[in-house]
Amino acid sequence: MTATNRQIRLAARPVGEVKPEDWEHRGVPLEEPGPGRFAGRTRAISLDPAMRGWLDDRPSYLPPVGLGEVMRAGSVVEVTASGHPDFQPGDHVVGTFGVQEYVVSDGRGAMKVDTSLAPPSTYLGALGMPGMTAYFGLLDVGALKDGETVVVSGAAGAVGTIAGQIAKAKGCRVVGIAGGPEKCAMLTGELGFDAAIDYRADDVRKALREHAPDGIDVYFDNVGGDILDAALTRLAMHARVVVCGAISQYNNATPVQGPSNYLSLLVRRARMEGFVVFDYAKRYAEAVREISGWIGEGRVKVKEHVVRGTVDDFPETFQMLFRGENVGKLVLELV
Repeated sequence: MTATNRQIRLAARPVGEVKPEDWEHRGVPLEEPGPGRFAGRTRAISLDPAMRGWLDDRPSYLPPVGLGEVMRAGSVVEVTASGHPDFQPGDHVVGTFGVQEYVVSDGRGAMKVDTSLAPPSTYLGALGMPGMTAYFGLLDVGALKDGETVVVSGAAGAVGTIAGQIAKAKGCRVVGIAGGPEKCAMLTGELGFDAAIDYRADDVRKALREHAPDGIDVYFDNVGGDILDAALTRLAMHARVVVCGAISQYNNATPVQGPSNYLSLLVRRARMEGFVVFDYAKRYAEAVREISGWIGEGRVKVKEHVVRGTVDDFPETFQMLFRGENVGKLVLELV
């Protein structure tokens, strides 16, 4: 261990897009683990759009990150010293340890993972929160049925790539919405989506009429805004709209844009429901088993965007999410 633990802390509440001055780069002395605790070195840090919401001081499903606090983030750490009976040096552990080089934990919320079976990045992606989100969002909230038409926005992201492939594994027709021809070609050519819509170049409403001529049975929304409004005009009877996220709205300095076409829910006898994946924590093992099986069978391919760097690279890497630069799960791997 070195003498200093590098951390990224929240220095100011962002207004609109997060700026470099909203972060504080700090070095603090290392802690010793003590009885009932373990110390570990961070190997990989998860970067997710939801993290933007944690920076705002407003009611949400989690309390906001406090000013001066280490930025909240999921990560995989390698245990380096332990006074905890369940964790030994050399173990790899996933948990919400924050954006810092080293951690000391009492083990609550921590889970050991086997990095000989999958790299740390996958335990933050397909076998982590994004995979759990896609699984329960589609199968429980979306009540997916074989043969239905599923549309996924933000389809080239961490959740979207998995959600679309789960829908295909369940025998559905899947249309992905993403930004740029390269991402759209990846969805259809590599991940097996039936069609892809480039929201930057295509008329989304016209494209949805073409690719979902009988309507959308399940719309898995990661984007909100205009894309959500377009999807609402194409709902099938008794459709389900799964509200996972709204990345198009997260950096707004003005009030969030709500759906103007919400009366389609009435006309089509449809429902729109939001969810938080933490509510399914007791069932994570179920999802991990099934997703692992699909990966082993080649029915789900893992897409990851791994940036190698240091803790101090977190702020710039985080912005990649909002510039649409990542494909699949975005992870900062510490070197």
